[in-house]
Amino acid sequence: MARPLLILNERDQRHPAAGGAELHVSETARYFAELGYAPTLLCSRFRGAPAEEMQDGLRVRRFGNRLTYYLMLPSVVRRALAERPGTVIVEHLCKLPFCTPLYVRAPLVLLTHHLFGVTAFQQVPFPVACAVYVSEKFIPWVYRGRRFVAVSPSTRDDLIGRGIPERNITVIPNGLDHSLYHARGRVSGERPTILVLGRVEFYKRIELILQAAKQIMAQIPDLQVVVVGDGGARSMLEGLSRELGLGDHVHFSGFVSNAEKVDYIRRSHVLANASEKEGWGLTVLEANACGVPAVASDVPGLRDAVRDGETGVLVAHGDVNALAAALRRILVDAAYRERLAAGALAWAQRFDWRTAAYDILAVIEAVGSAATERALQPSTSDSMGGVA
Repeated sequence: MARPLLILNERDQRHPAAGGAELHVSETARYFAELGYAPTLLCSRFRGAPAEEMQDGLRVRRFGNRLTYYLMLPSVVRRALAERPGTVIVEHLCKLPFCTPLYVRAPLVLLTHHLFGVTAFQQVPFPVACAVYVSEKFIPWVYRGRRFVAVSPSTRDDLIGRGIPERNITVIPNGLDHSLYHARGRVSGERPTILVLGRVEFYKRIELILQAAKQIMAQIPDLQVVVVGDGGARSMLEGLSRELGLGDHVHFSGFVSNAEKVDYIRRSHVLANASEKEGWGLTVLEANACGVPAVASDVPGLRDAVRDGETGVLVAHGDVNALAAALRRILVDAAYRERLAAGALAWAQRFDWRTAAYDILAVIEAVGSAATERALQPSTSDSMGGVA
């Protein structure tokens, strides 16, 4: 009988606000199912979405909205565990912690993308940010003795700094779909193009890239910045673009399909990511796999995804002059750009979702087997012949 897996993440891959965590759920669960496991995702509903559906072997169950989802989750988890004995829970830690050990007893793996810390206050309203910040403080206590999977060395170090023992953490990087992200047939666009890829949120600090673009235009008047994705910071950035006089030099695509996304990547010359913090920087690797080097902030997550001077360039976070200089050099120096692109292609080949899924399953199996062994061990009263 297939081992049932209960995956907890607020959104699924089809949610309008889906990001890297949701892609991780979708890609790894596909391989879980191929190997005979039975994964179920518990996530929130969104307009037009069915309450339940199958996605490449992943059973998706949706309920509640962004707020009521967390209130309803404990009872839903309890019912799911009662229906399927032997279930291992996989919590995705990248928003509010689910704190399942407080209301159920079940084998558990924490898959950690990144923790917000103080950056939450730039992303969500103050009351919500306070809830996230405070809830993260309890992670070492709530999850004491549990196994963590971190998607990068930076996330591992963050967990250790918060009090999680290093022996309880396994680093398993994100993967890539190389059938989708590749450089075959790639032809860069005629205009020198800076690509910004992913969710358009405040903590991504895309305004720094627009400010850098303003500087670069003095030397590259036909420069183009393409922002692919959508999110809460888009209207602010559109306003800033007008204030900076960038006009038709900046294009906001909004949400696009995967095929359109890859087309944008292949027509770009360099990817820019000025985020304050990332779990891994998956968009960097997606661009690398298409032969596009990256310029990124030297911050947790991105410093793991970018090999400085080999696949792209790391710059001090918030330094617009350094950001502009790094982007300008890649755009104007074709030989330098091609050297970084070759390094980026070789680096991206190291990552694939199948390997990531198999490595995660090894942790899940270790946790599930240990729980089974504990359940089979006789209690103290049994070993004493039932004498209290």
